[in-house]
Amino acid sequence: MKSTPGRRRKARAPRRTVRTRFAALTAAALVVCAAAAGYLVLIQTDGQASAPSRGKGGSVAQSPPQPRREPEWDGKPKILGDGSTSYTGPQKGQLKAVPLEPGEKPPQFVVFSWDGALEGDDRLFSHYRDMAKDYDAHMTFFLTGIYLLPKSKQDLYHPPQHPVGSAAISYPTDEHIRTTLTQLAAAYQDGNEIGTHFNGHFCGAKGGADWSVEEWKSEIDQFYDFVEKWRTNTGDKDTPALPFDFRKEVTGGRAPCLEGQPNLLKAMKSYGWRYDASSPGDFQIWPSKKNGIWDFPLQMLPYPGGNYQGLSMDFNFLYNQSHGETKGDPAKYVAWEQQTVDSYMAGFNRVYYGSRAPLFIGNHFEDWNGGIYMKAVDQVIKKVCAKKGVKCVSFKELADWLDVQKPETLQRLRGLDPAQSPDWSTVVP
Repeated sequence: MKSTPGRRRKARAPRRTVRTRFAALTAAALVVCAAAAGYLVLIQTDGQASAPSRGKGGSVAQSPPQPRREPEWDGKPKILGDGSTSYTGPQKGQLKAVPLEPGEKPPQFVVFSWDGALEGDDRLFSHYRDMAKDYDAHMTFFLTGIYLLPKSKQDLYHPPQHPVGSAAISYPTDEHIRTTLTQLAAAYQDGNEIGTHFNGHFCGAKGGADWSVEEWKSEIDQFYDFVEKWRTNTGDKDTPALPFDFRKEVTGGRAPCLEGQPNLLKAMKSYGWRYDASSPGDFQIWPSKKNGIWDFPLQMLPYPGGNYQGLSMDFNFLYNQSHGETKGDPAKYVAWEQQTVDSYMAGFNRVYYGSRAPLFIGNHFEDWNGGIYMKAVDQVIKKVCAKKGVKCVSFKELADWLDVQKPETLQRLRGLDPAQSPDWSTVVP
């Protein structure tokens, strides 16, 4: 497969398989057997998934943190550093986070997130930014740091455990750096979140799972360095400064291939980050914290055509449908697209009419199998974001909302099975 600038060269196979059993929590739910491997998860089931008991990493917040105070702003943009970024005041249009009233049904939160966030020739970044505006939605765009670093300056990147300048993805063209900067600025001004997908996208041996806490910190520091010095590194004097302070706005990310979360969580704390989306998968249950940081995993959704649960990401549908081949049988594209839509909608309906646990959908800007996974997401956005009681938000907005809820309310919410529709007066007294 020919490498496209700024794209992952090849879809990677799962690195390992782990089997775990969870006991059902309700009489209606049956025992579930999970097989999780990197991006690929299939769950053999005979019915609805039930909420597992929280593991060692899960925790219940003891008290909601105080609301963050925005700095005083005089209404004038403040250029930061070499002019790559600026402060233009508090981000506009954000969800107002308020505690649930007694007996109130929670909103149905849906988070669409994107790994990489490059505006390439396919213009998918701008496409989904436009869709978000059209459907009154906010999304999370996880930027890969080297997408703002010219290939001519690749020696500035010192990846952990790998040669200087190396990466598992291609460096961007100069034009793609400019178009990506334009989309990042517009996405932020539209109310979307910019998070991090780190830098070199290393997986497997010497990837994130093998990195120490200090190596993760090095990767994070370099991410900040690349995005805060793109003007120096590119020599571009014409593109406007990004209208936000990365040190302030980046509050979470997703690790490549969902690897290395234990040490990454330890590294995150020193940066004041509030959530991580790198967990390799969990049931559709209300989030909890790991090491004081909100854990937003990909989720196990009903897989049409078989008694399976599959992770809520395009990569997993690719493996389930065409065994990882990015150009599978074209005769099956229509059926595979519908299967993907049906799985997302089955997961949505299970919680929308049940526990109201947030739905997390993760994707890449890609054209696998004729672009069917992008077309599937287009359909899902149109179907869910305009529904009554639904809020399509960013991960940061969801973290804000969770932070102001009563700890005892969150604990009750986490005890619900995904499809369980409770008497809300008993959950939110």
